[in-house]
Amino acid sequence: MLKKLRLRPLIILLVCLVVVLSLLITDILISRHVTETIKEDQEEKAKMIARIVAKDDIVRQGLIVEEEAHNIQSYTADILETTDVLFIVVMDMEGIRKSHPNEENIGLPFEGGDEKAVLEGEESTSISKGTMVTSLRTFTPVYDEQGGQIGAVAVGISLEKVEESVFGSHLKLLVGSLFGLIAGLIGAILIASYIKRTLYGLEPFAIAKILQERDTMLQSVREGIIAVDKESRIVLVNKSALSIFKKAGLRGDPVGMKISEYMPSSRLDRVLESGKEELDEELEINGMSCLVNRVPLQVDGHVVGAISTFRDKTEVDLLAEQLTGVKSYAEALRAQSHEFMNKLQVILGMVRLENYDQLTSFINETVQNRHKEIGVVTTNIENPVLSGFILGKLSYARESGVQLSINTEMRIPESIPPSTIHELITILGNLIDNGIEAVKNRQDKEVKVTLSNNEQMLKIVVEDSGVGIKDRVLKNIFSKGYSTKGPNRGYGLFLVKTSVDKLGGTLIVDTFQNKGTIFQINIPYGGEQL
Repeated sequence: MLKKLRLRPLIILLVCLVVVLSLLITDILISRHVTETIKEDQEEKAKMIARIVAKDDIVRQGLIVEEEAHNIQSYTADILETTDVLFIVVMDMEGIRKSHPNEENIGLPFEGGDEKAVLEGEESTSISKGTMVTSLRTFTPVYDEQGGQIGAVAVGISLEKVEESVFGSHLKLLVGSLFGLIAGLIGAILIASYIKRTLYGLEPFAIAKILQERDTMLQSVREGIIAVDKESRIVLVNKSALSIFKKAGLRGDPVGMKISEYMPSSRLDRVLESGKEELDEELEINGMSCLVNRVPLQVDGHVVGAISTFRDKTEVDLLAEQLTGVKSYAEALRAQSHEFMNKLQVILGMVRLENYDQLTSFINETVQNRHKEIGVVTTNIENPVLSGFILGKLSYARESGVQLSINTEMRIPESIPPSTIHELITILGNLIDNGIEAVKNRQDKEVKVTLSNNEQMLKIVVEDSGVGIKDRVLKNIFSKGYSTKGPNRGYGLFLVKTSVDKLGGTLIVDTFQNKGTIFQINIPYGGEQL
């Protein structure tokens, strides 16, 4: 039932319940104490009046001299008017009244039976009923100057008066409790509203569901995720991250540890300090290469933590290689299909014109050129991914009306590592595309690619016959996002430079106004690797 109850009513109910129970218990305890205190106060009041009356000379003289007994009634009547008591009765040692609120009772014995103790010299208090209503009675003996008892004084306070005082106190407590309950209710509503706003209006079961869904999502993604708080302590690690850590030789549950202690190379500390994101960077974890993104977590403009996502770079490279290969083959098939349709139209025209000699010569030339082109590429470039990629670029260049020539001065073996092939495809693909784009509006549309290697160096030269690169542009061509061709451009040469740097190579650019541009790349490698 509590699960289905909404947050605001639940908080109000709980706060009101606590307030009511607290006030009820307090009221019970205080009421008992107040009742006892009032009774004690009234009893003490009656006792003090009785003692004052017992010590007065008028009372003493009236009890000793019978002719002066009438003075006692006048004296007690005056005191009765000024005090809030029910009666003041003075009696002699025989219990005969010398004063009474009702003068008809003067001279008659005292009623109630609780006066015996005082006539024996003891002060006493009792609750009894005489000729008037039931009352709280206090008895005090009267002594003469020699110390002999000559009578007693009885002072009565109506129990109704006591109960009225108790009721008045209870009423004040109830009013105070009511105000306390109202204040508690208002406080509960304010607290509930504040908590509701703090929780963005979500109910507890909705928050629990969101947390469960968030945890499920975090644990389901293939990317490793690790988050730290503003003190650089790890607060979240998903299963994929733990798996990558295990591969890298990091053991145990890192939650609660300082990120600098568990993984010093993470650089999340730097993100916490700078408040700037770092995207698509490489990270070495005990020799294991990962592709990493680091983003600061900000709340109200303040950095409260940082989160990093990362993935094993070998998986990313493998995926990129597969995608690049598929794209290359798709481009090759599309270009070849377009080229083949054009040649079929030429053949169809020759057949209709019955020009069979030229038709035979055209077909033979086409077949020979195709075999020669494929033969040169596949013979000298043994890696199928790289050779397929270059064949695709040859078809794309023909479709664009550009003469692309591939020269391989030495054999490029099949044993090139997949990670290197991926970088070579990035380098060649972007340089060839840039070259084709540079010459497509020129009269001399030529792009030359030369590949050569020795035991220590792989050399790539891409030369085009374009207009060249202006000096003011040349210094920025490798900057990410920089382009003179419009928005969403400027990434090709940046990727080329990044790949060359990853392979530990060098890149030289020679450009000539209205004559073209030459990109020369040297990549070191051990002969046994290729």
